[in-house]
Amino acid sequence: MGAPRELIVLGSTGSIGTQALDIVRANPTRFRVVGLAAGGSQPELFAAQVAEFAPRWVSNDGEGAAEVAAHGADVVLNAITGAAGLRATLATLESGSKLALANKESLVIGGPLVKALAAPGQILPVDSEHSAIWQALQAGQRADVRKIILTASGGPFRGWPRERMLTVTPEQALKHPTWQMGRVVTINSATLVNKGLELIEAGLLFDVPYDQIRVVVHPQSVVHSAVEFVDGSTIAQCSPPDMKLPISLALGWPDRVAMAAFPVDWTHANQWDFEPLDEQAFPAVTLARQVAQRGGVAPAIYNAANEVAVDAFCAGQLGFLDIVDVIARTLGELAPRPDATLTLDDVLTADAQAREVASSQC
Repeated sequence: MGAPRELIVLGSTGSIGTQALDIVRANPTRFRVVGLAAGGSQPELFAAQVAEFAPRWVSNDGEGAAEVAAHGADVVLNAITGAAGLRATLATLESGSKLALANKESLVIGGPLVKALAAPGQILPVDSEHSAIWQALQAGQRADVRKIILTASGGPFRGWPRERMLTVTPEQALKHPTWQMGRVVTINSATLVNKGLELIEAGLLFDVPYDQIRVVVHPQSVVHSAVEFVDGSTIAQCSPPDMKLPISLALGWPDRVAMAAFPVDWTHANQWDFEPLDEQAFPAVTLARQVAQRGGVAPAIYNAANEVAVDAFCAGQLGFLDIVDVIARTLGELAPRPDATLTLDDVLTADAQAREVASSQC
């Protein structure tokens, strides 16, 4: 085995970042941390990480992540939450580093910009669903793909009619049935906005038309996603819900990291359920599909309005069902048209405008 693979971890104090550092601790001969960046919300934890890993480049002010990423490494893990991760994604790609992408929002809002910079194979997906699709695609030719099956747990309110969700509280929405995640992602999973973002991400990552991507509810979160081929074969990736598996795969690719997570226990009976998504109760996915097909800055508006609405909901200023309503109204008010070309200024301007419009509705 050669020298350890050098890593930069952006968002190091968050859920994905801390799990990535656990993988490094368990595999000290395979990985070495050379850069850490975080948003400043947990200074004591960040200081402890810096003391433990002694990276060459650090930032804990929420602004310096792109500068840390620009130094380059074998792999840069972008685990920043939200649109704030876009500059770091672009800086990573420009540096030539492999990008382990957990910050789906940067690809969603800056799709054409990100894809124009990325070399083939430079982006390694970290979301469990996209990691599963990525693995399943190894089984065949891209021309033979018929559908992408994107699975969703359904969140804490799976099976609820829309009217029952009128009085949902932040405390209820933060109790995800299968995953332990950060606040924003957990709320997004309850509204299914997260699945909408993942649908947009899947189309961009794998160059699959959006009408070939299906969302299927799978409450056990063991089948992380699947690919259906033209001969009728469906290839799925299965493992208990544990983000260390897709994180380790992105950090170590093309090699796998032994014992990164526990496998399915085949000595006990398992029941895996699948059901269609109730798009009347959870309209976020339908709205995201429309946004993806519209293109331009529409995805940036969708994401920015959601981030504002989630903050307002958690602060008690907005109802749960109002989150997606705010997104839809913001999109309607700004009425974005597809752009022939998209610049970083276009994205940032749309993001700022959407936040202003969404805030006025909260």
